[in-house]
Amino acid sequence: MRGQTCAIITYIFAMSGHSKWSTIKRQKGLNDAKKGAIFTKLAKAISIAVKEGGADPGGNVKLRFAIEKARESNMPKDNVEHAIERGTGAGGASLQEMVYEGYGPEGVPIIVEAATDNKNRTAQEMKNLFERGGGTMGSPGSVSFQFERAGQILAEKGTNPEERMLQLIDLGVEDIEEVEDGIEVYTRPEELHKIRHTLEEAGIAVKEAELVFCPRDPMPVQDADKSAKIVKFLESLDDHDDVQKVYAGVDL
Repeated sequence: MRGQTCAIITYIFAMSGHSKWSTIKRQKGLNDAKKGAIFTKLAKAISIAVKEGGADPGGNVKLRFAIEKARESNMPKDNVEHAIERGTGAGGASLQEMVYEGYGPEGVPIIVEAATDNKNRTAQEMKNLFERGGGTMGSPGSVSFQFERAGQILAEKGTNPEERMLQLIDLGVEDIEEVEDGIEVYTRPEELHKIRHTLEEAGIAVKEAELVFCPRDPMPVQDADKSAKIVKFLESLDDHDDVQKVYAGVDL
Protein backbone atom coordinates (compact mmCIF):
# COMPACT_ATOMS: atom_id res chain seq x y z
CA MET A 1 0.00 0.00 0.00
CA ARG A 2 1.11 3.57 -0.60
CA GLY A 3 0.56 4.87 2.88
CA GLN A 4 -1.14 8.13 3.73
CA THR A 5 -1.56 9.43 0.17
CA CYS A 6 -4.30 11.55 -1.31
CA ALA A 7 -5.79 8.74 -3.35
CA ILE A 8 -6.23 6.40 -0.40
CA ILE A 9 -7.68 9.14 1.77
CA THR A 10 -9.99 10.00 -1.12
CA TYR A 11 -11.20 6.42 -1.20
CA ILE A 12 -11.86 6.43 2.54
CA PHE A 13 -14.12 9.46 2.44
CA ALA A 14 -15.40 9.02 -1.09
CA MET A 15 -18.67 7.32 -0.21
CA SER A 16 -19.81 10.27 1.86
CA GLY A 17 -20.13 12.47 -1.21
CA HIS A 18 -16.92 14.47 -1.53
CA SER A 19 -17.34 14.62 -5.28
CA LYS A 20 -20.44 16.79 -5.15
CA TRP A 21 -18.44 19.89 -6.12
CA SER A 22 -16.62 17.96 -8.89
CA THR A 23 -19.95 16.98 -10.41
CA ILE A 24 -21.32 20.52 -10.08
CA LYS A 25 -18.24 21.89 -11.86
CA ARG A 26 -18.63 19.46 -14.74
CA GLN A 27 -22.33 20.23 -15.14
CA LYS A 28 -21.57 23.93 -14.89
CA GLY A 29 -18.90 23.55 -17.56
CA LEU A 30 -21.46 22.13 -19.95
CA ASN A 31 -23.67 25.16 -19.39
CA ASP A 32 -20.75 27.56 -19.73
CA ALA A 33 -19.78 25.94 -23.04
CA LYS A 34 -23.13 26.98 -24.50
CA LYS A 35 -22.31 30.64 -23.91
CA GLY A 36 -18.66 30.30 -24.89
CA ALA A 37 -17.19 31.11 -21.47
CA ILE A 38 -15.45 27.77 -21.20
CA PHE A 39 -13.47 28.44 -24.38
CA THR A 40 -11.66 31.31 -22.67
CA LYS A 41 -10.61 29.05 -19.80
CA LEU A 42 -9.57 26.25 -22.15
CA ALA A 43 -7.50 28.62 -24.29
CA LYS A 44 -5.67 29.88 -21.21
CA ALA A 45 -5.01 26.30 -20.05
CA ILE A 46 -3.48 25.50 -23.45
CA SER A 47 -1.32 28.63 -23.44
CA ILE A 48 -0.04 27.95 -19.93
CA ALA A 49 0.77 24.35 -20.85
CA VAL A 50 2.75 25.52 -23.89
CA LYS A 51 4.62 28.09 -21.82
CA GLU A 52 5.60 25.43 -19.28
CA GLY A 53 6.44 22.48 -21.52
CA GLY A 54 6.62 23.54 -25.16
CA ALA A 55 4.25 23.43 -28.12
CA ASP A 56 4.61 19.73 -28.96
CA PRO A 57 1.72 17.69 -27.46
CA GLY A 58 3.77 14.54 -27.98
CA GLY A 59 6.30 15.66 -25.40
CA ASN A 60 4.03 17.79 -23.22
CA VAL A 61 1.45 15.75 -21.32
CA LYS A 62 -0.21 18.81 -19.80
CA LEU A 63 -0.69 20.32 -23.26
CA ARG A 64 -2.03 17.05 -24.64
CA PHE A 65 -4.68 16.88 -21.92
CA ALA A 66 -5.59 20.55 -22.44
CA ILE A 67 -6.04 20.06 -26.19
CA GLU A 68 -8.08 16.90 -25.66
CA LYS A 69 -10.38 18.75 -23.25
CA ALA A 70 -10.75 21.55 -25.79
CA ARG A 71 -11.74 19.07 -28.49
CA GLU A 72 -14.22 17.39 -26.16
CA SER A 73 -15.83 20.80 -25.66
CA ASN A 74 -15.95 21.39 -29.45
CA MET A 75 -13.57 24.31 -29.27
CA PRO A 76 -12.78 25.53 -32.82
CA LYS A 77 -9.41 24.46 -34.20
CA ASP A 78 -8.45 28.08 -34.89
CA ASN A 79 -8.95 28.89 -31.20
CA VAL A 80 -6.69 26.00 -30.20
CA GLU A 81 -3.97 27.08 -32.63
CA HIS A 82 -4.16 30.70 -31.43
CA ALA A 83 -3.88 29.53 -27.80
CA ILE A 84 -0.78 27.50 -28.66
CA GLU A 85 0.67 30.54 -30.43
CA ARG A 86 -0.02 32.72 -27.43
CA GLY A 87 1.76 30.22 -25.20
CA THR A 88 4.92 30.65 -27.28
CA GLY A 89 4.73 34.40 -26.71
CA ALA A 90 3.63 35.24 -30.23
CA GLY A 91 -0.11 35.62 -29.89
CA GLY A 92 -0.76 38.34 -27.35
CA ALA A 93 0.10 39.23 -23.76
CA SER A 94 1.94 36.51 -21.86
CA LEU A 95 -0.05 34.55 -19.30
CA GLN A 96 1.08 33.59 -15.82
CA GLU A 97 -0.27 30.68 -13.81
CA MET A 98 -1.25 31.74 -10.30
CA VAL A 99 -2.46 29.80 -7.27
CA TYR A 100 -4.56 31.49 -4.59
CA GLU A 101 -5.36 30.02 -1.19
CA GLY A 102 -7.84 30.93 1.47
CA TYR A 103 -10.88 30.01 3.51
CA GLY A 104 -14.45 30.27 2.32
CA PRO A 105 -17.75 30.30 4.23
CA GLU A 106 -17.77 28.03 7.30
CA GLY A 107 -13.96 27.97 7.21
CA VAL A 108 -13.76 25.69 4.17
CA PRO A 109 -10.19 25.56 2.79
CA ILE A 110 -10.01 26.67 -0.85
CA ILE A 111 -7.37 26.52 -3.59
CA VAL A 112 -7.88 28.47 -6.81
CA GLU A 113 -5.78 27.95 -9.94
CA ALA A 114 -5.83 30.90 -12.36
CA ALA A 115 -4.16 32.09 -15.56
CA THR A 116 -3.77 35.84 -15.96
CA ASP A 117 -1.96 38.50 -17.95
CA ASN A 118 -2.25 40.91 -14.99
CA LYS A 119 -1.49 39.21 -11.69
CA ASN A 120 -2.04 42.32 -9.56
CA ARG A 121 -5.54 42.84 -10.97
CA THR A 122 -6.48 39.17 -10.59
CA ALA A 123 -5.12 38.97 -7.04
CA GLN A 124 -7.22 41.96 -5.99
CA GLU A 125 -10.31 40.53 -7.66
CA MET A 126 -9.78 37.18 -5.94
CA LYS A 127 -9.41 38.95 -2.59
CA ASN A 128 -12.68 40.81 -3.22
CA LEU A 129 -14.50 37.58 -4.14
CA PHE A 130 -13.29 35.84 -0.98
CA GLU A 131 -14.35 38.74 1.22
CA ARG A 132 -17.75 39.20 -0.45
CA GLY A 133 -18.41 35.48 -0.07
CA GLY A 134 -17.73 35.50 3.67
CA GLY A 135 -14.20 34.15 3.43
CA THR A 136 -10.60 35.30 3.67
CA MET A 137 -7.80 34.98 1.14
CA GLY A 138 -4.60 33.73 2.74
CA SER A 139 -0.92 33.76 1.95
CA PRO A 140 0.84 31.03 -0.09
CA GLY A 141 1.02 27.83 1.93
CA SER A 142 -1.77 28.80 4.33
CA VAL A 143 -4.13 26.16 2.91
CA SER A 144 -2.16 23.96 0.50
CA PHE A 145 -0.87 21.70 3.29
CA GLN A 146 -4.46 20.46 3.63
CA PHE A 147 -4.41 19.14 0.05
CA GLU A 148 -2.32 16.68 -1.93
CA ARG A 149 -1.68 16.46 -5.65
CA ALA A 150 -3.33 13.52 -7.45
CA GLY A 151 -4.41 12.41 -10.88
CA GLN A 152 -8.16 12.19 -11.50
CA ILE A 153 -9.80 10.33 -14.38
CA LEU A 154 -13.51 10.38 -15.14
CA ALA A 155 -14.41 7.11 -16.85
CA GLU A 156 -17.76 6.23 -18.40
CA LYS A 157 -19.94 3.91 -16.34
CA GLY A 158 -21.12 1.78 -19.22
CA THR A 159 -24.40 -0.13 -19.03
CA ASN A 160 -23.47 -1.85 -15.76
CA PRO A 161 -21.58 0.40 -13.29
CA GLU A 162 -20.84 -2.45 -10.87
CA GLU A 163 -19.21 -4.52 -13.60
CA ARG A 164 -17.29 -1.47 -14.77
CA MET A 165 -15.94 -0.88 -11.27
CA LEU A 166 -14.88 -4.53 -11.01
CA GLN A 167 -13.20 -4.19 -14.40
CA LEU A 168 -11.28 -1.16 -13.14
CA ILE A 169 -10.16 -3.07 -10.06
CA ASP A 170 -9.02 -5.97 -12.25
CA LEU A 171 -6.92 -3.47 -14.20
CA GLY A 172 -5.14 -2.57 -10.97
CA VAL A 173 -7.03 0.64 -10.17
CA GLU A 174 -7.74 0.75 -6.43
CA ASP A 175 -9.11 4.20 -5.72
CA ILE A 176 -12.46 4.62 -7.46
CA GLU A 177 -15.86 6.11 -6.79
CA GLU A 178 -19.12 6.06 -8.70
CA VAL A 179 -20.49 9.59 -9.18
CA GLU A 180 -23.47 10.98 -11.04
CA ASP A 181 -21.75 11.40 -14.39
CA GLY A 182 -19.26 8.54 -14.37
CA ILE A 183 -16.67 6.74 -12.26
CA GLU A 184 -13.86 8.79 -10.77
CA VAL A 185 -10.46 7.12 -10.66
CA TYR A 186 -7.61 8.52 -8.54
CA THR A 187 -3.94 7.95 -9.30
CA ARG A 188 -0.50 9.14 -8.34
CA PRO A 189 0.25 12.29 -10.39
CA GLU A 190 3.03 10.59 -12.33
CA GLU A 191 0.76 7.64 -13.22
CA LEU A 192 -2.11 9.66 -14.68
CA HIS A 193 -1.19 9.29 -18.33
CA LYS A 194 -0.20 5.63 -17.95
CA ILE A 195 -3.49 4.66 -16.26
CA ARG A 196 -5.55 6.65 -18.75
CA HIS A 197 -3.84 4.72 -21.54
CA THR A 198 -4.50 1.42 -19.72
CA LEU A 199 -8.22 2.19 -19.42
CA GLU A 200 -8.53 3.19 -23.07
CA GLU A 201 -6.63 0.06 -24.16
CA ALA A 202 -9.24 -1.96 -22.24
CA GLY A 203 -12.04 -0.23 -24.12
CA ILE A 204 -13.10 2.08 -21.28
CA ALA A 205 -13.99 5.56 -22.51
CA VAL A 206 -12.26 8.34 -20.58
CA LYS A 207 -14.25 11.57 -20.34
CA GLU A 208 -11.66 13.61 -18.45
CA ALA A 209 -8.12 13.21 -17.12
CA GLU A 210 -6.37 15.91 -15.12
CA LEU A 211 -4.19 16.71 -12.15
CA VAL A 212 -6.14 17.93 -9.13
CA PHE A 213 -5.64 19.06 -5.56
CA CYS A 214 -7.22 16.41 -3.36
CA PRO A 215 -8.28 17.39 0.20
CA ARG A 216 -6.63 15.30 2.90
CA ASP A 217 -9.42 15.66 5.46
CA PRO A 218 -12.52 17.36 4.01
CA MET A 219 -14.76 19.27 6.36
CA PRO A 220 -18.23 17.68 6.67
CA VAL A 221 -21.12 20.11 6.10
CA GLN A 222 -24.58 18.58 6.43
CA ASP A 223 -26.71 21.73 6.84
CA ALA A 224 -28.50 22.50 3.56
CA ASP A 225 -28.31 26.29 3.93
CA LYS A 226 -24.61 26.22 4.72
CA SER A 227 -23.97 23.86 1.80
CA ALA A 228 -25.87 26.17 -0.57
CA LYS A 229 -23.84 29.15 0.66
CA ILE A 230 -20.56 27.29 0.09
CA VAL A 231 -21.55 26.16 -3.41
CA LYS A 232 -22.64 29.70 -4.32
CA PHE A 233 -19.25 30.99 -3.18
CA LEU A 234 -17.36 28.31 -5.14
CA GLU A 235 -19.38 29.15 -8.25
CA SER A 236 -18.58 32.85 -7.86
CA LEU A 237 -14.87 31.97 -7.94
CA ASP A 238 -15.31 29.58 -10.87
CA ASP A 239 -17.20 32.24 -12.86
CA HIS A 240 -14.17 34.53 -12.93
CA ASP A 241 -12.62 34.57 -16.42
CA ASP A 242 -9.08 34.02 -15.11
CA VAL A 243 -9.97 31.05 -12.91
CA GLN A 244 -9.09 27.61 -14.25
CA LYS A 245 -9.98 25.33 -11.34
CA VAL A 246 -11.41 25.63 -7.84
CA TYR A 247 -10.79 23.05 -5.12
CA ALA A 248 -12.62 22.87 -1.81
CA GLY A 249 -11.80 20.74 1.21
CA VAL A 250 -15.43 20.08 2.01
CA ASP A 251 -17.74 17.07 2.16
CA LEU A 252 -21.17 18.44 1.19
